[in-house]
Amino acid sequence: MFKSGMKWIFLIIGTMIGAGYASGRELWQFFGPESGLAIIIFSVLFTVCCYTILMISYENKTSDYLPVLKKLVGKRFTPLYDGMIIVYLFTTTVIMLAGSGVTIEAFRLPYWWGIVFIAIPVVIVFIWDIEGVLSLNSIILPLLIVGLVSVLISFIMKQDLLIFADIEKQSNWVAAFPFTALNILPLVAVLGAVGTQIDSKKEALFSSIGSGVILGSISFLYNSSLVQIANDLLVYEIPLFAILKHYPYTMFIFISILLWFAIFTTAVSGTLGLVSRAREFIQMPMWLIALILIVCMIPLTTFGFATLIEYLYPLYGLLNLYILSSLLLYPFLNRYK
Repeated sequence: MFKSGMKWIFLIIGTMIGAGYASGRELWQFFGPESGLAIIIFSVLFTVCCYTILMISYENKTSDYLPVLKKLVGKRFTPLYDGMIIVYLFTTTVIMLAGSGVTIEAFRLPYWWGIVFIAIPVVIVFIWDIEGVLSLNSIILPLLIVGLVSVLISFIMKQDLLIFADIEKQSNWVAAFPFTALNILPLVAVLGAVGTQIDSKKEALFSSIGSGVILGSISFLYNSSLVQIANDLLVYEIPLFAILKHYPYTMFIFISILLWFAIFTTAVSGTLGLVSRAREFIQMPMWLIALILIVCMIPLTTFGFATLIEYLYPLYGLLNLYILSSLLLYPFLNRYK
C-alpha cells in the first residue's frame, strides 16, 4: 500500500506544483499576509477532494475523467465542465511552457529556447504511455520537494524570520476556497485517468492525507517567506528569485533547475489529462496526440508567464467553486458502499 500510495502522492503533487506554485506567483496571488488559517483550510479541503476523486475513479475503474465528472456535476453540466477542463488544461500547460521560457531567460538565454527545451521531453515521455508519467514523477518529485523545503527553511533561519508572527490576524481565510477550486480541475482530469490502476481504498486515503499534509506544509513555509520580502516581489516576475538573491549563484542555478522540473511535471500532467480525453475520439499513439497539442500551444506562450497567471488563475478559481462544493458534499450525499 505504501509504495502505491506514494505513487499517487507524487502524481497529485506533480499536478499541483507547477510554474505558478513552485515559482511562488500563484501562492502570492491568492494568499500573502494574514493567510495562515487559509492555508490550513486549503489543506483540509484538498485532502477531502483528492480522496473523493480517487474513490470515484477507483470504484468506476476510469481511464479518463469524463465518468468522474458525470458523478460530480451530473449529466446536465458535464458538457460545460468537460469544455472547461479541456480549456483549463490547455491554457495551464501553455503557462507551463511560458514558465520554462522565463526560467531559461534567468540564465540570459533566449525565451524560445526554454519553450523548445520543455516541449520536446514532454512529448517523449508519452512514448511510454501513462507508466512513463508515473515513473517520471516518482523520480523528480522527491528531489523537488526536498530541494524547495530546504531552501525555504534555510531562508527562514538565515533571515531570522518569525513564521508565526501576527498569528491572531487571519482576515484572508476566504482565499482558501478559490485557491482550492483552482487546483481541482486538473486533479479531476489527471486522477480520472488512472482509476484502473488504483488497487484499494487504503491507497486513496493514504495518498490523499499525505499530499494534503505535504502541500499544506510547503505552502505555509513558502507564503511566510514571501510575506517578509513583499516589497521585493514588485520587481520579480518569479517570486522565488527574490528569495534566491540572498544565496550564492550556485544555489540559484540548483533551484532554477528544480523549478524547471516542477514546471515540466505539471506540463506532463496537464498533457496527460488532454491526451486521455482525446483518445476517446482519436485513435493515435499518446505521444503523437501530445505532439499535436504542444505544437498548437507554443504560439500562445507569447502572452507571457505573469500575465497568464494574473488573469486566468483567479478566473478559474471562481468558476470551479461549484465543482469544489460537489466534491466536498459527495461523500455525504453518496456514502461509499
